[in-house]
Amino acid sequence: MRNMSAFAWGALVGVLGGLIGLGGAEFRLPILLSVFNYHTLQAIVINLIVSLVTVIFSFIFRNHVIGLENVAANWVAIVNILAGSLIGSYVGVHYATRINERALNRVIVVFLIFISFVLIGHNLIFSLGSLQLPSLLKISIAFAAGIVIGIFSSMLGVAGGELIIPTIILVFAVDIKLAGSLSLAISIPTIVMGLFKYKSQQRLKGVESEQKFIVSMASGSILGAFIGSNLLRYVSSSLLYLILGTILLLSALKLTKHKPAA
Repeated sequence: MRNMSAFAWGALVGVLGGLIGLGGAEFRLPILLSVFNYHTLQAIVINLIVSLVTVIFSFIFRNHVIGLENVAANWVAIVNILAGSLIGSYVGVHYATRINERALNRVIVVFLIFISFVLIGHNLIFSLGSLQLPSLLKISIAFAAGIVIGIFSSMLGVAGGELIIPTIILVFAVDIKLAGSLSLAISIPTIVMGLFKYKSQQRLKGVESEQKFIVSMASGSILGAFIGSNLLRYVSSSLLYLILGTILLLSALKLTKHKPAA
């Protein structure tokens, strides 16, 4: 029953991820903590594993809509942000494994509230258009943003798409749907780096007993990513971001009352 529930929740979050171009981790993390009552660090590691599966399949499924050639044509944006995110991802694990669970929960709540406002206010952010900056400054901003994104990715078990997408749009003047696919391309190696670092610190052993749960949730995520990617051309992005931002804000507020598992 628990694994069936994991499949269902994974599918639901996968749909959201496939629609926007995210791993859906920001929505999955409150579920792992509040619904399945995992310890915070356990939830983060499981979230990263399932996010990796979701991001990979979302990227594959979206290609028939966006086109791999369009992603490849924007390799400069990918390389610049990725260079910083790999460094940040490596550093983020260091902090996640050294602060206590209560403090880590607070960081998660603040992060989720911040992301909810980014989603709700995305029209305002994106209406600013791209920044007219010299090439060298664009590269520097993208690299610095990548470091911050990487830290949050590995520290909180998220892909960081909500931060990557606005960065790409503002700095490189890319369409929002294409930015979603570029975000996925950046997220894949960023998540892999985070998992590699957790593995080197023996933190993956803490979720070895949850393999069936992880497979169930990841399988649901693949199905959800497929559905979400195929709905991409039919759904209004503005309405979707508003709804998702509201859901995320409510989830964050619920987590403020959540007590870490004993």
